[in-house]
Order: sequence, then C-alpha cells, then structure tokens
Amino acid sequence: MIDPVAGFLTPFRDAVDFILHTREAQTGGVQVGGLSEALNFTWEHLKVSGAAIGIACALAVPIGLALGHIGKGELLAISISNIGRAVPSLALIAFFVAYIGVGFTNVTLALVLLAIPPILTNTYVGVRQVDREVIDAGRGMGLTAFQVVRQIELPLALATVFGGIRTSAVNVVATATIAPLAGVLTLGDYILSANVYGEDGRLAGAILVALLALTVEFAFAGLQRLAAPRGLKIAS
Repeated sequence: MIDPVAGFLTPFRDAVDFILHTREAQTGGVQVGGLSEALNFTWEHLKVSGAAIGIACALAVPIGLALGHIGKGELLAISISNIGRAVPSLALIAFFVAYIGVGFTNVTLALVLLAIPPILTNTYVGVRQVDREVIDAGRGMGLTAFQVVRQIELPLALATVFGGIRTSAVNVVATATIAPLAGVLTLGDYILSANVYGEDGRLAGAILVALLALTVEFAFAGLQRLAAPRGLKIAS
C-alpha cells in the first residue's frame, strides 16, 4: 500500500533537492537548479522588488502627506487605490514593452505602479487620523505647516504608512514572478519555464517565492511595530 503522507511529501522533497543540487535541464545540454542559481534568481527578485518599493515610497509618501495635511484629495487617493487593484500587472508590463522594451526598467515601472496605491492611501489615511487637537496645539506653539507635518503628523502616522508599505512590498514580491516575461530572470523563471526546469523546478520556485514573501511580511511587520510612537505602544 502506498503511504499517502509519503506521496504528498515526495514532490516537496524533490523540489528542495532541486534548490540544493544541480541537474540537467529538461531540454538537455545545460545544468539547472542548485543553490547558486537559486541565490542569483533571489537576488534579481529582491533587486527589482526593492527598486520598485523605493521609488513608490519616494513618490507616494510625500503626496500622501501633502494631501492628508491639507485635508483634500480623498477621492484622488481612493481612486488611485481602486485603479491600482483593477489594472493587471501583466497588462502594465505589456504596455511598457511597447514603449520601453524589455528589461529591468520596464518591470520596475510596472511594479512601481502596483506599489503606489496602498502606500498613498495609507499615508493619506494615517495623516487624517491624527488628532486635530494635537495639530492645533502645534500650530498654537508657532510651528509652520512643514514643521507640523514633520514633527507631528508624520511621526503619528508612521505606523499606518508602514502598513501600506508592508502591503505593497508583499504584493510586489509576489508579482515579480512574472518579470521573466519582460527579460528579468527572477524566481518566476522557475515557475514560468517548466519546460526547462521541470515540475520540481516549478514547485521549487513557488516555495522560494512564498518564503521570500513571508520574510518580507514579517520584516515589515516588525518595522511597522517599531515605527509606532512609544506612547501609543504603552497605551495599547
């Protein structure tokens, strides 16, 4: 009788073996798999994801702070968020292929557009949730508008801002699996090129992407907690 547990675990054991040891490709002629290749793909995955998140933060956080401070732009923030959820990332990459071509820049721009909506929305919401009495007190002490944003609104909204960055980071890491379609070889190449890597490679890619997404999730969850003002931590 076949052990169902062993039958279930065998594909995962073979996938782990693929990650650790090289083998001949399904198409023959070259060696694939192994820790070195997995690390190279992981590094490319992190590079394109990190670049996208960095650019998205540089664009979305200042805009969200400005809109939240003046108390206008809620419709804009919500609309951008909804559009970001509605437009498929694959369609964005295909659009940029037509105008930019394949490569790192194409994929990064597509992922930036995916990353902006949660960061912009959370930044706006975080600023708007700051107690108006605290802001009025700061203004009463003679703080300028910029000082109010920098010394009051941003510190109190920072945990919410990091919540948006956390959501975007996980989405970007997961979506970067389609980057090989535009010529950037991330971990998604294992998943999209099963004719080369086989089913063991496809499952190995899925495992590595899942582990990377979980690592990013826990890392930003920790940063989000650290970003919360000490007084709010004590109160909670």
